[in-house]
Amino acid sequence: MSGTSEGPAPATELNRPVVTESEIVTSPGTESTPPPSPAPPPSPAYRSVFTAAPLAMAVVDREGTVTGANAALAGLLGRDPDTLTGAVAADLVDLSGDARTWHAYRELLRGQRAKLRCTRRLKHPEGHALWVRVTVSPLPAEDGGVLLSVDDISDHRELQAQLRHVRMHDPVTRLPNRTLFLERLTAALEAESYEESGTGRIGLCYLDLDGFKAINDTLGHRVGDRLLAAVAERLTRCAQEAGRTRAGTPLVARLGGDEFALLVEDSTGTEQLADLAESLLGAIQAPFDLSGRRLSVSASIGVVERHAAGTTPTALMQAADTTLYWAKADGKARWTLFDPERNAHRVTRQALASTLRPAIDRGEFALEYQPLVGMEDDRVHGVEALIRWHHPRFGTLTPNRFIGLAEEDGSIVPLGRWVLRPACRQARDWQVEHPDEPPIFVSVNVAVRQVWDSDLVADVAETLAETGLPPHLLQLELTESAVMGSSGRPIEALKALSDMGVRIAIDDFGTGYSNLAYLSRLPVSVLKLDGSFVRGFQYEERAAAPANPADEVIVEAMVQLAHRLGLTVTAECVETSAQATRLRRIGCDTGQGWLYSRPVSPDRISELLGTPGVQAGVGNP
Repeated sequence: MSGTSEGPAPATELNRPVVTESEIVTSPGTESTPPPSPAPPPSPAYRSVFTAAPLAMAVVDREGTVTGANAALAGLLGRDPDTLTGAVAADLVDLSGDARTWHAYRELLRGQRAKLRCTRRLKHPEGHALWVRVTVSPLPAEDGGVLLSVDDISDHRELQAQLRHVRMHDPVTRLPNRTLFLERLTAALEAESYEESGTGRIGLCYLDLDGFKAINDTLGHRVGDRLLAAVAERLTRCAQEAGRTRAGTPLVARLGGDEFALLVEDSTGTEQLADLAESLLGAIQAPFDLSGRRLSVSASIGVVERHAAGTTPTALMQAADTTLYWAKADGKARWTLFDPERNAHRVTRQALASTLRPAIDRGEFALEYQPLVGMEDDRVHGVEALIRWHHPRFGTLTPNRFIGLAEEDGSIVPLGRWVLRPACRQARDWQVEHPDEPPIFVSVNVAVRQVWDSDLVADVAETLAETGLPPHLLQLELTESAVMGSSGRPIEALKALSDMGVRIAIDDFGTGYSNLAYLSRLPVSVLKLDGSFVRGFQYEERAAAPANPADEVIVEAMVQLAHRLGLTVTAECVETSAQATRLRRIGCDTGQGWLYSRPVSPDRISELLGTPGVQAGVGNP
């Protein structure tokens, strides 16, 4: 039974070490066959054919010595025909260049192999490289020995090299393309590339032109291509300049579109990559003169530098792509270094976004409530429902960790609908449990997208009917910027809710549009002053940091304005008794903050109902 074994793949560049491609065929049942005895010399007819054949050939005896060679072999190798007879065949075509081929050749001479085929790179006496295909096969038993034939495949290899160059380079910039870049990157991250020598580190500058699409769209792709070629020249000069002061020149490649990359093997640290990025930015920012047309562009660069061990091409490219995005988001025309902590936050954000909708169905959300306390009687008048996400991986998350994500992907609609029901149901339960106390209202935050993407009015009406909560005990909070910047459907929805009896509150008032004329036409019943104003009161009793009088003047003016418009005012972030006293003097109606209580469970709110003096930590857990 015969078997075929392939050796290493053929070399792809002429300046690389010799690579052997061997096809070794084992003769059936010859493993233990002793070498045959010498055969008589070949016939005159055979000799004439051998001599005249255009294929370079030699007859080799079982000891590996050339017993005869034709003129074609002598011409191919650049040797005198008389010097070939008696030469060692393996030396002529480098069959001992690698152990595997040498072992197969020796077995073939002993009659234990049927065939050997390999590709070798030889040096011609005239100095040029010569690629040949060597085939060794046994001669008939009566002739003895083996036949060595050599085929010149240099033209074929040259064509292969040209085709590879075309396949691996960008036609516009002449730079290596993404395929070749990833090939080099993969090779650089192989252990043998950095373990024996070098720094064992690798760096990458991932560059993208700012506003290149606008140039393509306005001036055409021909101008865009010329600009890309000019950018490639500048990047190459920067790389060459960097290579003069370092061990190696960075590889410059065009990855596609207006994206370029510079690969720094054996980098010495982030300082080297930062210097390179700075030089790249400077080179790109200088105006381009394209046949009399003057163009100016900038670039954003993501910079990654790390140990080669433990990383992969995919991980490095992902990090570079992420960092380039940061550079764009931070304002463009700059370079940004990869930050593991920032990346971890991004990964966490993506993980939360992907699990947000299913978490609603899995019941991972819960509500806590923070009291809204009357400034005059220190009693709980209402509560704000605050959502918490009990994430199985990240623990309990507050709204600032996921509400923005919910608004982006639209899951704020089912999430807001879910919040309404338990909040209203709980407010009704408190009303039933404390019939002798004035009922407290529940305040629920609403995003504008809930108004646009759902029928908020119908959702509220259905929830109130289902829970039995009177409409005036439900308060909906919208931020000032959301309300003031809305028109049409949102305003119509707010008016319908107000006509239904639901209280409408503007949250974080004083930090948004502050369009007072517009405010007078909105169906609003409550203003919640942003906590930044109240915090200005907190240093009143500290001589080293006196309070800012302007804060009190502003708050007093807003309270008076609200009261004249028939609105009540709630102050957020009340943390000290001094702040509460001053707010009471100004005329603020209710306060909310840690002075009264942190957000707590429904049972804790039940304990506070009907209790005067809910401050100074009384309501805190």
